[in-house]
Amino acid sequence: MKPARLRADVLAGLTTSFALAPECIAFALVAHLNPLVGLYGAFIICTLTALFGGRPGMVSGAAGSMAVVIVALVVQHGVQYLLATVLLGGLVMIAFGLLRLGKLVRMVPYPVMLGFVNGLAIVIALAQLEHFKAGETWLSGTSLYLMLGLVALTMAIVYLLPRLTRAVPPALVAILGVGVLVYLIDLPTRTLGDMAHIAGGLPGAALPVVPWTLETLRIIAPYAVLMALVGLLETLLTLNLTDEITESRGYPDRECVTLGAANMVSGLFGGMGGCAMIGQTMINLSSGGRGRLSGVVAGVMILLFVLFLSPLIERIPLAALVGVMFVVAQQTFAWASLRVLNRVPFHDVLVILAVTVITVFTDLAMAVLCGIVIAALNFAWQHARELYADTHVEADGSKLYLLHGTLFFASTTPFLNLFDPANDPPQVTLDCRHLSFVDYSAIAALTTLRERYAKAGKHLRVVHLSERCKHLLRRAGIQHVEVSAGL
Repeated sequence: MKPARLRADVLAGLTTSFALAPECIAFALVAHLNPLVGLYGAFIICTLTALFGGRPGMVSGAAGSMAVVIVALVVQHGVQYLLATVLLGGLVMIAFGLLRLGKLVRMVPYPVMLGFVNGLAIVIALAQLEHFKAGETWLSGTSLYLMLGLVALTMAIVYLLPRLTRAVPPALVAILGVGVLVYLIDLPTRTLGDMAHIAGGLPGAALPVVPWTLETLRIIAPYAVLMALVGLLETLLTLNLTDEITESRGYPDRECVTLGAANMVSGLFGGMGGCAMIGQTMINLSSGGRGRLSGVVAGVMILLFVLFLSPLIERIPLAALVGVMFVVAQQTFAWASLRVLNRVPFHDVLVILAVTVITVFTDLAMAVLCGIVIAALNFAWQHARELYADTHVEADGSKLYLLHGTLFFASTTPFLNLFDPANDPPQVTLDCRHLSFVDYSAIAALTTLRERYAKAGKHLRVVHLSERCKHLLRRAGIQHVEVSAGL
């Protein structure tokens, strides 16, 4: 590795670690867990996925989307059941990758990706508002003005420093610079230590202390599957986004397997589950992190924070971290999507807005699912409308229907309405050279059409069926439709 690349990855990893630590602590607290559970999970998952995963430059850790999923489990059954759930969820992720299902992310339409990015950008920004509270009350007076001033200073450094030099990541300079300023002047502002004390030792390996029975499996299985699906979805979408930013190609199936293995290791060492984190990934990429080393440095630094550096790390002002995350939210949001809202089809606008809103108010999995359903329904509707027929009467008095389009479940009714068995001549030919058959509904529609002509005492001949359609007919056991090779 070239010295410049090595230096860039190390600095990017260091910058990312400063942003990763408070997020993992916050998510652990959301899930009613000891902050060390989140930090151990971040160290293990970030390091292992960086070393062996399918997407260098992407940062994984204890993500908020997964923390929300397991809150109820922790409250009802305790931490040990959570660790067992992380183990089982890791197995589901590994199975997903081994079955090569990572390619399914290609089916996510671009408007859904835009909605996903915009929704997460808003979620990242809204999550920072919690730092403007002291307990359950909002900051006010001098405390609020000081917090806002430090946030503004941090954002100004991040935006303006690249105009002077790109030798160091601006986010790193902003965090350390504001931290030193607060320390030297002794400004009374909240620090990372106000969230939680993170000093601890090395995590120890041990199986979760739960009854290894079917009853336990019944309790943890639904949470494990949901956690795995949410984690995989966020990881694969973040992988796609990283591919676009770096103009390189990742390996989704490898990432799924590695993420699953990392989650299992995390569960064995007392860490919570995790997946790719879009905010920290954006920080890493914008700081110049492109190789595996940046993720390894970020993960190892989390462990060093816990073991040796907690007195220093706990002095970092929350305002500096909030400022950096506000910049990340601004840079993550796809502002170009707003400029094209009046230039793209309405259904694409609907998908972008729906996924964005649902991501903010519910969760990522539901948002992406709804977006895909809306896009799929629109695709089916548009293709169903494109089916049409050219007709003419042959010299022998028979009638020819030359079909164009795709015959599938949404277009079977328009297909049947194209024909007039009652008024057509005794001999009718259906030419399928430009007609694609997609599913069993298409075969059923063809059979229904033949039966309608037979009931009218007329003969339907089908020509130029594709090999695929003939195969579908044979598979369906339909032998009574007369098929000819040509006219």
